[in-house]
Amino acid sequence: MNIILFISNVLLLVAGQTLWKIGAEKIEITGVKSIINAILSPWIIGGGILYVIATVIWLYLLSKLPLSLIYPLQSVAYIIALLIAVIIFKEVIPITRWVGVGVILFGVYLITK
Repeated sequence: MNIILFISNVLLLVAGQTLWKIGAEKIEITGVKSIINAILSPWIIGGGILYVIATVIWLYLLSKLPLSLIYPLQSVAYIIALLIAVIIFKEVIPITRWVGVGVILFGVYLITK
């Protein structure tokens, strides 16, 4: 159960950031009015809702699992976000970032042992 909630938490966080990125690309901040319009964007609101859900899950997980385990494991979100950057935003990822992904994965492996 906790693993499903943990994965859900990470996916919700990445999905929220993805919605915020989409929303941010659709606006240009030029003043107070544009900031208000940005905050009221469905993309930004949707990302915020996903973050609220993720936070509720996170609070539950904090009550059940050691912080020293689950907090470092959230680094998996960086890897998923990088994949989203490639797939959705067509970003080109330099080799050094892929090496960083490998380091993160190795760290996750060590933490779970």
